[in-house]
Amino acid sequence: MSEEKKGFFSRLKQGLSKTRNNIVHGMDSVFKGYSRIDEDFYEELEEVLIMGDIGVNATGEIMERLRKQVKEQRIKEPQECRELLIENIKEQMRVGETAYEFENKQSVILVIGVNGVGKTTSVGKLAGKLKDKGKRVLIAAADTFRAAAVEQLEEWSNRAGVEIIKANTGSDPASVIFDAVSAAKSRNVDVLICDTAGRLHNKRNLMEELKKINRIIEREFPDAHRENLIVLDGTTGQNALMQAREFGEVTDLTGIILTKMDGTAKGGIAVAIQSELKVPVKYIGVGETIEDLQKFDSEQFVNALFDIE
Repeated sequence: MSEEKKGFFSRLKQGLSKTRNNIVHGMDSVFKGYSRIDEDFYEELEEVLIMGDIGVNATGEIMERLRKQVKEQRIKEPQECRELLIENIKEQMRVGETAYEFENKQSVILVIGVNGVGKTTSVGKLAGKLKDKGKRVLIAAADTFRAAAVEQLEEWSNRAGVEIIKANTGSDPASVIFDAVSAAKSRNVDVLICDTAGRLHNKRNLMEELKKINRIIEREFPDAHRENLIVLDGTTGQNALMQAREFGEVTDLTGIILTKMDGTAKGGIAVAIQSELKVPVKYIGVGETIEDLQKFDSEQFVNALFDIE
């Protein structure tokens, strides 16, 4: 494991300590509290997973697989289920290699989400990471509703050393996207990352604005690979799932950036979101620096959750 990954793993492990106390301790007490595998054992295990924000759907699938394995392998001891359960959670969360196809194609990434989830900083960090890979990156500051968003993005673009297309506060976000797409084509940019509003005068306005932005990108840049990433705050648990559902109604979500995983008791939501929405978690954030946003690795995440080195 590289030094950067090792550092991230230890921060992730630290960040998931509250979730670990929430889920793992509950699970282990079930394993130790039962001398045989019966219906009560399964029910209590199921309850621990649901209470840990892993969600009803994901828990159902994980438990179904566990029951099947116990039967096939003729397992008798509850303690022997621990490894199987951990492997099942990893399986539930695996992200295929194709999840990061956009890195090798001329792409437009639309970053969406409500205010306060870490959307603008995620745009900046992602731009920095792609620039470090040798990509030509351009940022579009289309969250024109919030003055601080443009300033914040400008700061990140300077830090990452990438160019930014912006307009005055209150400008039409769609026109910023139009200008950014034109610039991306003329400058032969590899990746155009668009920050979008997290709030407008009302929710309907926000959703209509997103549809309009989508239409412009489709019309003006039809050959670009499209990526719609929603930023969700890991500390909000089931609320994050609801936000993803709402945005998913107006735009085709291709991935999730899960932020603020440092210090949340609701880290299990990463499993729930991926299972319920069939949208992969692609990036996970555990802090303020560029290094604190990393590609999601189910192996690493579940190992950190269960404190496995």
